[in-house]
Amino acid sequence: MTSKRENEFTSWYIDTIQKADLMDYTPVRGCIAFKPDGYEIWEHIQAEMDKRFKETGHRNAYFPMLIPENFFQKEKDHIEGFSPELPWVTEAAGEKLEERLALRPTSETMIGHLYSDWINSYRDLPVLINQWANVFRWEKRTLPFIRTSEFLWQEGHTAHVDEEEAREETMQMLGIYKEVVEDLLAIPVYDGEKTPSERFAGAVDTYSIEAMMQDGKAVQAGTSHYLGTKFAEAFDIKYLTRENKHEYVHTTSWGTSTRLIGSVIMVHGDEQGLVLPPRIAPTQVVLIPVGPWKKNPEIIEKLDAVFAELKAKGIRVRLDDSDQSPGFKFNEWELKGVPVRVELGPRDLAKDQALLKARDEDEKVEVNLNDLVARIEEELTTMQTRLFEKAKAFREKHSHTHVDTLEQLEQHIADSEKNDDIPGWVLAGWCGDDDCESHVQEETKFTTRNIPFNPPATKDTCINCGKDAKHTVWFGRAY
Repeated sequence: MTSKRENEFTSWYIDTIQKADLMDYTPVRGCIAFKPDGYEIWEHIQAEMDKRFKETGHRNAYFPMLIPENFFQKEKDHIEGFSPELPWVTEAAGEKLEERLALRPTSETMIGHLYSDWINSYRDLPVLINQWANVFRWEKRTLPFIRTSEFLWQEGHTAHVDEEEAREETMQMLGIYKEVVEDLLAIPVYDGEKTPSERFAGAVDTYSIEAMMQDGKAVQAGTSHYLGTKFAEAFDIKYLTRENKHEYVHTTSWGTSTRLIGSVIMVHGDEQGLVLPPRIAPTQVVLIPVGPWKKNPEIIEKLDAVFAELKAKGIRVRLDDSDQSPGFKFNEWELKGVPVRVELGPRDLAKDQALLKARDEDEKVEVNLNDLVARIEEELTTMQTRLFEKAKAFREKHSHTHVDTLEQLEQHIADSEKNDDIPGWVLAGWCGDDDCESHVQEETKFTTRNIPFNPPATKDTCINCGKDAKHTVWFGRAY
């Protein structure tokens, strides 16, 4: 690698995703091309999410990318929240459009417009729809996968008879996000409620899962919003109740995006490149013949048999019989983050064994050829768990509960920098005053991540003003 992860984290990250062939830049600022390995990681995330959505009764649909400007005017908070990031279409077929069309930053307005026609009676509810799509937010500072002008995501949009049902939906989807990110991506997260300043534009309440990267910064890995009747009132989404009364529906929206790809790399990667959790790795196992294997056809015959057996079990496997040297192959597949590497040469074959190397372990282990497939299956499972536990231990080490005042936070940051450490996140009290929250950010660049549901401790006083705390909040720097 050309950049050191500990000292040049962003440079290391960019080097890694390019050398691992996950993406490429395009001539449009902030818009990247997903190469096959990068897109396949998204496909595995998408498949797991989609399965869980459908298990809970949601169905997929698709809505237009272009949204009329007047739609945004109907929900005041929404347009104020997204206006600085909106790209507009003003001309088509050589003619100026009568009304500007925004490239969607999110689809609440278009969907609200359509739901007003689709929903008439309590018999039409709940509406449980998800969309897999691309969206546009003209970011000033971009970073591939993490923050781009165009990105891929899913956005769920549901409508319900009352607040209780809508809030249950909001929390159910946040729970699904947490399960998928922790189980599939091996990334531990803190779940909780966003402060008012961090809410989704137009939401009554926003909830998030927050993940810590190896540089100590946070990535908002998923959000779920209770929208109340705000969008229903703006778009006149009413239904006839059993008592023949017209009521506004209660709506929700929730989303995750391809920033999860960047999160996986930032949480698990090392100096050699990617370290991919087995469940999302495009290639889970690579088989490499070594030594003078071309003179011994039994080596390839045996690897072909192992390949076929692994593939029959649904394991994503590659056989690298290229002319490159073994050392080159080892480095290349480590860079790509392949979880398990198997080496087989003449000496191994004579001993009826192969060498197995897990991507996150330093040593190779000898495995009897008769046990090889079973051992590979076991290693894929145990590596998934190891990565989660390692990431969780890192997060715990850098989640600090000893900071109670702004002065202590500033000292904590200074001490971390002096010791070449990362400041991580701090758990602190907050009185609920927006000015206190913004002052902490101005002085330290630490923002509120969320108000955790299950904090490791509770705080009695506000980190900024010292008054009684209404909330215990995670503060940290974020992407």
